[in-house]
Amino acid sequence: MPSFADVVKLTKVRLTSSVVFSAIAGYFIAANQLNTLLLIYLVLGGFFVVAASNGFNQLIEKDYDKLMQRTADRPLPTKRMSSSEVFWISFLMALLGIFLLYKINFLTGFFGTLSIFLYVLIYTPLKRVSPISVFVGAFPGAIPFMLGWVAATNDFDIEPGILFAIQFIWQFPHFWAIAWVCNDDYEKAGFIMLPGKKDKSTAWKNVVYTFFLIPLSVLPVFGITGNLQLSLISAIFVLIAGIWFFSIALNLYKKLTDESAKKLMFASFIYLPSIQLIFVLDKVMRGLFVI
Repeated sequence: MPSFADVVKLTKVRLTSSVVFSAIAGYFIAANQLNTLLLIYLVLGGFFVVAASNGFNQLIEKDYDKLMQRTADRPLPTKRMSSSEVFWISFLMALLGIFLLYKINFLTGFFGTLSIFLYVLIYTPLKRVSPISVFVGAFPGAIPFMLGWVAATNDFDIEPGILFAIQFIWQFPHFWAIAWVCNDDYEKAGFIMLPGKKDKSTAWKNVVYTFFLIPLSVLPVFGITGNLQLSLISAIFVLIAGIWFFSIALNLYKKLTDESAKKLMFASFIYLPSIQLIFVLDKVMRGLFVI
């Protein structure tokens, strides 16, 4: 019987919770009134879908995880869990998660199912083939933010498209910063995560992506993104966050050190939930959300 601690490691609870936070933020940005049951379906369904994806990922990569220091203590490399246990736990979580998301509406269930398919069957195998895996992985990784909107509205238009785009673009500096810091470990397992070497060319790509996040994230203030809106004061805060994130990427370009890459990695952890929270609080402050 797997221990609770091992199930936590298998499902990457901390990472999974941060992904679910994106879905919750998307829901509150879209909804005008709280639907408690729908939100419970979204939280639990989203959690199980992401947790299942992590479980399947570790099942596929079990022989490579034992080669890396950062993953050697996972349940499968240490044989604290068997492959069959991981498969069935992941399979049941996937079924439950998809069921709950389909209970919300068809679109939410569809995008939840799509995220598992892309993450497990395309992104995971590509990690040892080409750095294009980061591009592919950015698609399922960007779904949660817009999933919340789709759950609340049962509609996919420009609004969830913008939310998707923000989280999609954010993932490149996020993943590349992690890949820079963990490059030696990744090379041991044959994972090709950086778009090149740890040089100015790779660092410049981080600068470009963080730069484009700035206008993209403040776009709703101009009233051209449908029901996705942002007040001027909130747009200023989002702009400040974007400039700060961009400056950290610029610092990596100047220094090309693991330490500066680590700063970009931690900055990415702060940036995304911060602007998501600004969007949510902006809607509450404008009186457009009723509990």
